[in-house]
Amino acid sequence: MIESVKLTTSELQLYSRQLIISGWGMGGQKELKRAKVVVAGVGGLGCLASIYLAAAGVGHLVLIDKGTIKLSNLNRQVLYWSNDIGKYKVESAIEKLRSLNREIKIDGFIAEINEETVCDLLKGATVVVDGQDNFKTRSVINKACVELKTPFIHGAVYGLEGILMTIIPHEGPCLRCLYPVVPPEKELFPVLGVTPATIACLQTIETLKIITGIGELCVGRLLTFDGERMKFTEIPISRNPNCQICGKARIHDSTGNSNHFSTSGTS
Repeated sequence: MIESVKLTTSELQLYSRQLIISGWGMGGQKELKRAKVVVAGVGGLGCLASIYLAAAGVGHLVLIDKGTIKLSNLNRQVLYWSNDIGKYKVESAIEKLRSLNREIKIDGFIAEINEETVCDLLKGATVVVDGQDNFKTRSVINKACVELKTPFIHGAVYGLEGILMTIIPHEGPCLRCLYPVVPPEKELFPVLGVTPATIACLQTIETLKIITGIGELCVGRLLTFDGERMKFTEIPISRNPNCQICGKARIHDSTGNSNHFSTSGTS
């Protein structure tokens, strides 16, 4: 399949600096061109992740967000400008990203991610990037990614602090393993714009590593960022065998036969 993927002359020039990364090369760039990445939420995290995924040459980028642009978004959601206020985030983001890279396909859905819509919205994704601002929706996405066997790059921020964990279904812990109980939500929480930018860049690196096959992923590890002290900390996270989402009880019935992933295999 990868032999049929061709890079144009303009693509070779556009991606010339990353093509010389050790282990990346033409093969890695062709894998990127074949990939479909879903950015689930185009806010502070999703804006920055979308920019760098587009710039790197992900062949098919899908943006999902139901919201419109507000003035209070502009300190961190850098795909939007003051003359975009009132527009749908997805539409404005696609307009900017198409100007950045005309070699890739970009689709958008102005939609709410919930239990009824999530599997259709994520279907066929190579990787899903967490751009959410609440754990209720993240939990829905996590469950769907486990069912679809799709890697999910979790990121979250608060003030000058952020976290990152890469979820590879059945190879490491999922979001429910990390949070057995969904954390309480705050309607309004502090965010400095560069904090989601930092975490989104890390999410993008993990996404590109998954697609190109280079490097070591942040699986089974929670990476925390403390911007006040300029400190990264790594916390080991184990997979919970009794996890309600990815544990063995969800995968096998009483006879030992698999019954939970009968509709999977679309990643």
